Amino acid sequence: MALTKVLIAVKTYPTISKKYEELVCTAGFREDGTWIRIYPIQFRKKSYQEQYSKYEWIELDLVKNTSDVRPESYRPVSHDTPIKTIGKIKADGNTWDERRKYVLNKVYTNLSLLIEEAKNKDICTSLAVFKPSKIIDFIWEEVEREWSKDKLAQFQQFNLFQKVTDKKFEVVRKLPYKFSFFYEDKEGKRSKTMIEDWETGELFWNCLRHSNGNERKACEDVRKKYFDDFAKTKDLHFFLGTSQVYHFIGKNPFLILGTFHPKPISQLRLF
Repeated sequence: MALTKVLIAVKTYPTISKKYEELVCTAGFREDGTWIRIYPIQFRKKSYQEQYSKYEWIELDLVKNTSDVRPESYRPVSHDTPIKTIGKIKADGNTWDERRKYVLNKVYTNLSLLIEEAKNKDICTSLAVFKPSKIIDFIWEEVEREWSKDKLAQFQQFNLFQKVTDKKFEVVRKLPYKFSFFYEDKEGKRSKTMIEDWETGELFWNCLRHSNGNERKACEDVRKKYFDDFAKTKDLHFFLGTSQVYHFIGKNPFLILGTFHPKPISQLRLF
């Protein structure tokens, strides 16, 4: 297909892959406002010029990912496919007006309806903007602190094939906690959903450094950002995406891939 322009909205925390060494899931909006997923991408191995940030327009050669039945899923033609950044939508102060034009075209408020659409093979929705009616809590839970031995072994095997002149590619730090929102939708349905945003992981590491290694304090600081700030003072929306493995079999196959959190319009009008 021709070069595709994508407004980046989602970048997940890197994971180790047995097949591709390390991967990041990226998703965003085409120029017509429809969702598109770009996977797999070895993001940290891209050159500095190709490492895009959120709300940047990128342009690259994509083809349908035939190993993924989800209609939004595309992949670069190859791992060496060049990525060109061609612009950025700035935050516009607190209004985020230009970003809203792309993000808020279609917003779900009924989680059960969204899950039905995902399970319907004729629709198969796998990416969506969702507006919770109420945020009940933001939770952290301890998980395994190290990558599994088989994944690490595969990662090290990839490194064996590097040229001597290549800079050694270090394994990404595994997050020792998972973070989740506990929330309610417009119909009163309550759910707990994990957030996989790269920014959440980076926030944890930054908070850990500022708290001199105090993990509880770091987790509390992450909660303050997402619960006390985003949930209580911002117009919070979730970027939801399904797991390919659990898309048709999971009770709720969606994960929170990122957040959209401008100030509420009503609050901005006061000024």
